[in-house]
Amino acid sequence: MRRRVAVTINGTSYEHEVEPRTLLVYYIREQAGLTGTHIGCDTSNCGACTVELDGHTVKSCTMFAVQADGAQITTIEGLAKGSTLHPLQQAFWDEHGLQCGFCTPGMIMAAKQLLERNPNPSEREIRLGLEGNLCRCTGYHNIVKAIQAAAKVMAPGAEAKAPASVS
Repeated sequence: MRRRVAVTINGTSYEHEVEPRTLLVYYIREQAGLTGTHIGCDTSNCGACTVELDGHTVKSCTMFAVQADGAQITTIEGLAKGSTLHPLQQAFWDEHGLQCGFCTPGMIMAAKQLLERNPNPSEREIRLGLEGNLCRCTGYHNIVKAIQAAAKVMAPGAEAKAPASVS
């Protein structure tokens, strides 16, 4: 028996019939066509599927699409404003906070929530805040540097640097 799901993802409304057991990550990728949210482990260990649901980060492989019915979802695609990268996206680029890029969308979404809760985290607080997100390539050093750089730009009252544009 299929169920109707209606969600808003990155400001766009989506409505589809889905199998009740369809995971939210598959709904986002296959029904909504937003492939920036990655499928890593399907067990909630890696965090590659992290999205924001009603203002809170969730691992989209741990919930069913029907559980998100009526929700506001933000994915990695929803952070940039046109060709202007979000400060976290720009900082990951500038500080080489990515290598293969597989974990990057989930890492950025987790970092966004971290900086919203704590605009000036210490290195230790950043590392603790990313505990649920795994990177198999970088060793986290440049990821931490990227989040520190973004924190400076995103801090309340900070003079925003002119963000780069996506070509």
